Amino acid sequence: MNKVTLSKTLKIFTPILLISILLQVNPLYASENSESANNDSGEEEFNAGKMILDHIVDHYSWHVMTIDGKEVAINLPVILYHKGQWHFFMSSRFDHGHSSYKGFKIAKEGPNNGKIVHVTHKNGGKKVERPLDLSITKNVASLFSAAIIALLIFLSVAKRYKQRTYKAPKGLQSFLEPVILFIRDEVAIAAIGKEKYHKFMPYLLTLFFFIFLMNLMGLVPIPPGGANLTGNLAVTGVMALFTLIITLTSSNKNYWRHTFNTPGIPILLKLPIPIIPVIELVGIFTKPFVLMVRLFANITAGHIVLLSFVSIIFIFTNNIDPIAGLAVSPVSLLFGVFISLLELLVAFIQAYVFVLLSALYFGMAMEEEH
Repeated sequence: MNKVTLSKTLKIFTPILLISILLQVNPLYASENSESANNDSGEEEFNAGKMILDHIVDHYSWHVMTIDGKEVAINLPVILYHKGQWHFFMSSRFDHGHSSYKGFKIAKEGPNNGKIVHVTHKNGGKKVERPLDLSITKNVASLFSAAIIALLIFLSVAKRYKQRTYKAPKGLQSFLEPVILFIRDEVAIAAIGKEKYHKFMPYLLTLFFFIFLMNLMGLVPIPPGGANLTGNLAVTGVMALFTLIITLTSSNKNYWRHTFNTPGIPILLKLPIPIIPVIELVGIFTKPFVLMVRLFANITAGHIVLLSFVSIIFIFTNNIDPIAGLAVSPVSLLFGVFISLLELLVAFIQAYVFVLLSALYFGMAMEEEH
């Protein structure tokens, strides 16, 4: 990328990111599952920790903003199975966590904090049970949105390829084709080999674009964006599990021989106590675990840092002076834009690293004996 292209890119993305950060400022004082404390003047006391945690965790409604103390949110379907009965209703029944419905409520403390529980009062006591929860939460809705967007993009591009056979790429084709060729040549072929990479390409491409799209959507504070999808261990864990399953089902005899009888290792490290085999066996499962945690930690950390810079404005305003908050706001917003630009880079890098390591694991599982 030359200097002119980079300059144009920054001119386009910087205002967009600044607007994105400003949109996140409005709902800072409101949260679905946290209660605001009142100070002596009767105004809301800003709690940066609660605000940041509230923005990166999942919710049963899609909070948009707060206007005159009233929360504006997109209510999502709640699907519960409890004691042999299905319960279907909208999350508006919970009034952003302040109300209960048919004994169901959103817990605000304990091990089920932020989750739906069923509370029964009997004989002066209280029984709290966790129903089977299949609700469409903010993360699930965003996941569906990402899948639909990805399908629309690639079905459109595939249709364009059929219509423009043997012609130069155009539109989205010209953007996606270099990325696809990069994944093929620099990731799949390099890690797996020219003879065996073909059957893994659909998975690797799906993985890359899906992670990249979810990372980008997480930077947009309005629906269908704003969810911390790749900062959710359940999402990254499932993708890592798929990589593990494909690795194990693609493995050959040489892979398992190197695991349980590693060549070049002294026999005393194998027998009578199988130290090396145990380490190698544990390593099979720690690799996808590292995949899961790396993506989760990097994306979550980026959101926390960005929200922390925005929080500085309100911390100065509440704890020092409103003028101090006004004075520090330009600096805070500029750092916020810088972190957002950095997160754009991280969005690509983390998708690339996840796919690269997955391809390396596949290549190791099928490596032939030299």
